[in-house]
Amino acid sequence: MKKGRLIFFCGKMGAGKTTLAKSKAEEMDGVLISEDELLDKLYEGKVGSVSGYKYYSDKLKPVVVNLSQQILSKGINTVLDFPANTVRQRQWLRSISDSISANHICYYVERSDEVCINQLLKRGNPNTDTAEMFNAITQYFIVPSYDESLNIEKV
Repeated sequence: MKKGRLIFFCGKMGAGKTTLAKSKAEEMDGVLISEDELLDKLYEGKVGSVSGYKYYSDKLKPVVVNLSQQILSKGINTVLDFPANTVRQRQWLRSISDSISANHICYYVERSDEVCINQLLKRGNPNTDTAEMFNAITQYFIVPSYDESLNIEKV
């Protein structure tokens, strides 16, 4: 049986990754799994710092790997709205598809800091959607490279 494709996204906070993820899930008839939704539902009010985000995000990952691989193995495209903003994050995402010999695509959403901050402030979550959080998170951002063995599509 043909496996589904894993779709994930790289772009600074507020770049439009979630909007694109929803669009791609619809377009590719895929299952959308959103880190923000999972964190909000499972750990409401607990993610207010970079360290808090990392702690709770790491708790989700083993479950997301297992679920994603089951979906991909059924031939269903899987759209992971998880950040792929560092080499390590991209390696983790790519390992989900690589370990079951499924294909992947990494959409790189390139936007200026100004556009990202403006979009971020419009979202309106006072705990996480701030210029301070943008600056704290963005310091770790690394543009994806083909040297990482990624199938990158820039949007």
